[in-house]
Amino acid sequence: MNTPLRGILAAGAAVAVMLTSGVAAQATTAYPKYKAPKIFGTTFQADPKHDFTKALSPRGNGVLRGWITDVRGGVAEYEPIRWKKGTRTEGHFEGPPEGDVRAYASPVAKGVVYLSAYGCGPAMTDLTVDRKTGLGAKRCSTATLVKRHDRARHPALITVHKGKIVRVQEIFTP
Repeated sequence: MNTPLRGILAAGAAVAVMLTSGVAAQATTAYPKYKAPKIFGTTFQADPKHDFTKALSPRGNGVLRGWITDVRGGVAEYEPIRWKKGTRTEGHFEGPPEGDVRAYASPVAKGVVYLSAYGCGPAMTDLTVDRKTGLGAKRCSTATLVKRHDRARHPALITVHKGKIVRVQEIFTP
């Protein structure tokens, strides 16, 4: 067999191995796996390095339990949330009180991974939840993310890397 052809075949085989092993999928994400907070944590997550006295700016690298409050021109505003235990129901998520300045703004990355807990359709009637975690498992388009989260607040784990939102994974709440 010809040596250049052998090299091409070897490279093709290496790519096939990478694709089946998940290495290529990990390379496309291009950000480290950050430790997620407790899904139903009862306190707001701290961001000690963030200066809230300045204009809205991105949160530091990591995963925030929060919700998107507004999307304009490819930039999402979001805030931390916490679980408030209920007396008549299990409870609900709530954001910071009125007048609290804990809010962030980050561009939505071009290849953002959006994992919905309610399917990709406009009716949001399909439950697409991981039964073990209660987190969204259905990947939907960026357009669906923007439309859905601009209209109403949905609790989610929001991953920020280098100032951009790279992943949004909805939290299922009955």
